[in-house]
Amino acid sequence: MNRVIEFPSKNEYPSYAEMYMDYVKKDGNLLNQLRDSLEGTKEFISTLSERELNFKYAPGKWSIKEVLVHIVDDERIYGYRALAFARNDKTDLPGFEENEYTQYADTDKRSLENIMSEYIAVRMATIALFNGFSDQALLRIGSANDNKTSVRALGYHILGHELHHIHIIKERYLTLL
Repeated sequence: MNRVIEFPSKNEYPSYAEMYMDYVKKDGNLLNQLRDSLEGTKEFISTLSERELNFKYAPGKWSIKEVLVHIVDDERIYGYRALAFARNDKTDLPGFEENEYTQYADTDKRSLENIMSEYIAVRMATIALFNGFSDQALLRIGSANDNKTSVRALGYHILGHELHHIHIIKERYLTLL
């Protein structure tokens, strides 16, 4: 699939998202980048031991497994926002409390296989969702947590958010083990 989804302009996403946008290529190949990150994350995570997956680099920080579940939760939420905005829903959607989501995710009771299965399913659904949006839908703007964002910016956010967390795992977690 070589569908082009152009990188959004800065007025299409809130300033807090800039840190995620810095991780993505701005070449219009969002769908290919989502596929590539799926494969890269699967490959990377498969190299980690159970000890590494459960490691927390500081008190109050999440384990790598918890980070993975957070990535999935965030992708689901941002995918829903993209769907709502693409369908021209004018409702200001709520934010979410990521720490509470993680606290109640029961990640320590889940196997890596279970988490990765969910991750793969959500990512494939995200790719299908964005592939199905018309060019007009990709440009629609909606509001979530009082932040205006375009549909296409949400797609790049999903990708950049994942890449950001994988970078943190490599830089903060694995260097301290």
